Amino acid sequence: MAGVRRIKLGSQGLEVSAQGLGCMSMSAFYGAPKPEPDMIKLIHHAVNSGVTFLDTSDIYGPFTNEILLGKALSGGVRDKVELATKFGIKGFADNKMEIRGDPAYVRAALEGSLKRLGVDSVDLYYQHRIDTRVPIEVTVGELKKLVEEGKIKYIGLSEASASTIRRAHAVHPITAVQLEWSLWSRDVEEEIIPTCRELGIGIVAYSPLGRGFLSSGAKLVENLTNDDHRQNFPRFQGENLEHNKTIFERVSDLATRKGCTPSQLALAWIHHQGNDVCPIPGTTKIENFNQNIGALSVKLTPEELAEIESFVSVGAVKGGRYQNDFNTWKNSETPPLSSWKAT
Repeated sequence: MAGVRRIKLGSQGLEVSAQGLGCMSMSAFYGAPKPEPDMIKLIHHAVNSGVTFLDTSDIYGPFTNEILLGKALSGGVRDKVELATKFGIKGFADNKMEIRGDPAYVRAALEGSLKRLGVDSVDLYYQHRIDTRVPIEVTVGELKKLVEEGKIKYIGLSEASASTIRRAHAVHPITAVQLEWSLWSRDVEEEIIPTCRELGIGIVAYSPLGRGFLSSGAKLVENLTNDDHRQNFPRFQGENLEHNKTIFERVSDLATRKGCTPSQLALAWIHHQGNDVCPIPGTTKIENFNQNIGALSVKLTPEELAEIESFVSVGAVKGGRYQNDFNTWKNSETPPLSSWKAT
């Protein structure tokens, strides 16, 4: 496979391509679903290029993204990839997420995902968001059973606090934590990243291109359609956007001097954070995919890394990551195990 190095994700044996492919935008949230034949062609192109770590979730659609991947993985492709999906977001009501982490739901969600994906097992199964009503030990206890049954190979968490990660890891080794990490989302560096590294847990960085902003700056915002949920993000609005434009301009300026694109620079920065980090940029276009994969050969000098730090240090970006009060790691504490009464 062409030029994509492999990394070990976590310490339980999972090996993935050093850059993955986030598949969400093919089916959901970023405007209308894209034509299925085109997306299958893109997925096959990614796998043939050496990007074999594919990321989806049952909530993408809902369900339609897993069905899409199921079609793309038929005909012998499944054996060439590391397949990750997620459970835990049952749906949305009143602009809030409904989160489930109870054992019956965990098991039912996996069975649904396996059927849609057309597979016998999933390589990496994440809890997409933490159910703050269910002790994390209970949720991971059920995931541990699914590992023992051979239905999942490795367990992951997404948007989990450091204390939640520790409690989960004590029940069964956590292989990866997926979190938003990029040049403009860096607050995870304070506590969560060090916790993962202490415990030997791999780090999967979603939205490493700042939801597209680090690729094209304000042009992205100007071209968002009404059904693209990014238009509601605080970072893309008003004074926040005006401030954040200047950050993109600095990134773009350095990229020009470096001879690469802004998106390649942003991805290269993530790759320079360590060999335990795998970014999973999403795209719906083969030309953008090819550009993203070029980031693997962009080498940043200590001076360039220091320059980047000078304008995108922690807290430099204005505006929250999400609108409203969407569940994130900042509110992912769960009750003590002693409080749980199985029903």
